Amino acid sequence: MNTYETVFIMNPVLSEDQIKETVKKIIGYIKTNKGNVTHEENWGLKKLKYTIQKKKTGFYYLLEFQLDGELINDLEVEFKRDERIIRWQTVRLDKFALEYAERRRKKLSANAKEK
Repeated sequence: MNTYETVFIMNPVLSEDQIKETVKKIIGYIKTNKGNVTHEENWGLKKLKYTIQKKKTGFYYLLEFQLDGELINDLEVEFKRDERIIRWQTVRLDKFALEYAERRRKKLSANAKEK
């Protein structure tokens, strides 16, 4: 099993329930294929650098997960099929990226505790 990180952008006209449903669908796909979601972050509504499908904003979401490498192409097909997702990028994390992701998570949790 390899560790991957996916950031995907959802349509800005979705309701909060539709966003949760979309994320739940992707996480469900990972778990049904014997994967494990290790971290997730909702980055919220952000302005896009350029228009995508005539949209200037989108809901960003980050997933960090472990999955068999052969299933990544099938996951990408799931992203293509879901019309609520307008862009995505999946990268495999090497040991340095894993260390960085761990430090980033600790920093985020420390900042959350301060508030």
